[in-house]
Amino acid sequence: MTSDTDRTSRFNELATAYSTDLYRYAMWICGNDALAKDLVQETFLRAWKALDSLKDIGAAKSWLITILRREYARTFERKVPKFSDVETVVVPDDEELEPDERAERVLLRKGIMKLDSKYREPLLLQVVFGHSCAEISEQLGISKSAVMTQLFRAREKLKILLQKDGVTGNVHELF
Repeated sequence: MTSDTDRTSRFNELATAYSTDLYRYAMWICGNDALAKDLVQETFLRAWKALDSLKDIGAAKSWLITILRREYARTFERKVPKFSDVETVVVPDDEELEPDERAERVLLRKGIMKLDSKYREPLLLQVVFGHSCAEISEQLGISKSAVMTQLFRAREKLKILLQKDGVTGNVHELF
């Protein structure tokens, strides 16, 4: 059993290290700023309560994302949240993009959001968070080969969608 000071310090380190990543992921899955912030808060609340169960600090990010995904699923059990159109959500970028780059990013986001969640989730976990296939497999509860298949199919479907929207080239290079 750790002391309250150690526990608080450990939790503060997790919150500082992963709050931005959790918010970014929450925005991707729900597309609503207020709901994304609520999801992150609920994630940290549950993480605080279960902090002693986290034995490997190296697995903290995956652990937190799993909690967030479950919290998102719980929102549908309680009530159906109001969603904003993902196109109207402004996620601040650290650097200012050129108009062409902004247009490509908008088309890419629209294309990703059109994918079935079966393909969208593994793609986001890999692209946004940089997770390996093994980590994605663990988080989604599917085999590593299923993850690889879903990632391949997600890219192929996204390539087709982007080509319909006038974006050509190799979709694998966009990531």
